[in-house]
Amino acid sequence: MFTLPGKESGTPTTCAGPASTQDLGSSYGHCLEGECSRKPDQKLPELHGVGDPVMFSDSSYLSSRGRMIKWFWDSAEEGYRTYHMDEYDEDKNPSGIINLGTSENKLCFDLLSRRLTQPDMQWVEPSLLQYADWRGHLFLREEVAKFLSFYCKSPAPLKPENVVVLNGCASLFSALATVLCEVGEAFLIPTPYYGAITQHVYLYGNVRLAYVYLDSEVTGTDTRPFQLTVEKLEMALQEANSKGVKVKGLILINPQNPLGDVYSLGELQEYLVFAKRHQLHVVVDEVYMLSVFEESVGYRSVLRCFFLQDFGMSGLRFGTLYTENQDVATAVASLCRYHGLSGLVQYQMAQLLRDRDWINQVYLPENHARLKAAHAYVSEELRALGIPFLSGGAGFFIWVDLRKYLPEATFEEEMLLWRRFLDKKVLLSFGKAFECKEPGWFRFVFSDKAHRLRLGEQPPFSSPAQADYTKNLGGN
Repeated sequence: MFTLPGKESGTPTTCAGPASTQDLGSSYGHCLEGECSRKPDQKLPELHGVGDPVMFSDSSYLSSRGRMIKWFWDSAEEGYRTYHMDEYDEDKNPSGIINLGTSENKLCFDLLSRRLTQPDMQWVEPSLLQYADWRGHLFLREEVAKFLSFYCKSPAPLKPENVVVLNGCASLFSALATVLCEVGEAFLIPTPYYGAITQHVYLYGNVRLAYVYLDSEVTGTDTRPFQLTVEKLEMALQEANSKGVKVKGLILINPQNPLGDVYSLGELQEYLVFAKRHQLHVVVDEVYMLSVFEESVGYRSVLRCFFLQDFGMSGLRFGTLYTENQDVATAVASLCRYHGLSGLVQYQMAQLLRDRDWINQVYLPENHARLKAAHAYVSEELRALGIPFLSGGAGFFIWVDLRKYLPEATFEEEMLLWRRFLDKKVLLSFGKAFECKEPGWFRFVFSDKAHRLRLGEQPPFSSPAQADYTKNLGGN
């Protein structure tokens, strides 16, 4: 994730870190500002596509903020809670739910387990057990700066004094929204998008999301489905401004989640020029940068134009911010007392990041090979079933078009289809969770072992793709 501030500073702010939270579905209506921030007779302007949830929780035991948080939990966590109560286990619960909805890379736990249990990872000293600089231990910030300089191919070495370490991208989004925006201001965000961002920016900072709706139909100058263009950004910005909503920034996800799309260098530059023209901050989430498994994609980091790669360790809760704007760094660092990492985890992350030989010679080649094999298997099975899908050769997911299975093109029917999958012990992510404007799209996470993918694609298929995938993963 990256931020480039607008008028507040002439220097770019860059934020990076792996997202590591469960995707959270949600249901939004016209805007409703948090009740705690306005008088009862105050009304906000109505604006279609601003991510303020309609709150249904009326618990008398909670504050208005607490009711909002509870509403998000109740409305967004049903599938995940159900999964954890009946989680598939090959030995203990073979009839449990297969999770193909959470964007986690489950293909390389063997590599990571071996590396994280090596003797150099086991170290304890007094400084690791004490309060550190809230930005993070210097030894970790040094390794992050080197890591980003190398893998992002930045024109000049990045500086450790510009690094802030937090416990995941959820905290990063929350902190940045809080320090960059006033209550009620908004970020532009193209849809469909990683739905948990709504919670990240809204629950703490009361910052809203103005949607830039993208279509599956290729029209006009578009060259692919769900293509983001400057024209669409301009339209969404004008709509927000016409309704009295101040837009402070633009959020981009590259590679995109859930589409798996990758912005070209030219497109990325156009989006940045648009933001500069309107004096907007830019937040670029590049969590899947090193999970681009198709070489032909030609991925370019935003830092290369003028971040930390996902090791599949979402439970470790690690994210980083890189910014040359010291005002932003200081403000975010002050929030790290609520979102910091233990010294022991910081030490292990530094050891992992400095082991460039292991990353380049062991982890990345094997991870890309396994992702590519899993993707090829799922893609061929979907084609055999006659199910359309989109995939850009990056990330852990395929954007699947199940619209033909909806009796009516409504989000109610989409939810019914999602529940039928869950009843059949398969957890997927439905399109409304990503604010897709068209009912019937689902995100299918393929970064899993062959036997779980086979079970998730019941009835069992017998195809060359299945045999090839099992062979490529060593039978796992």
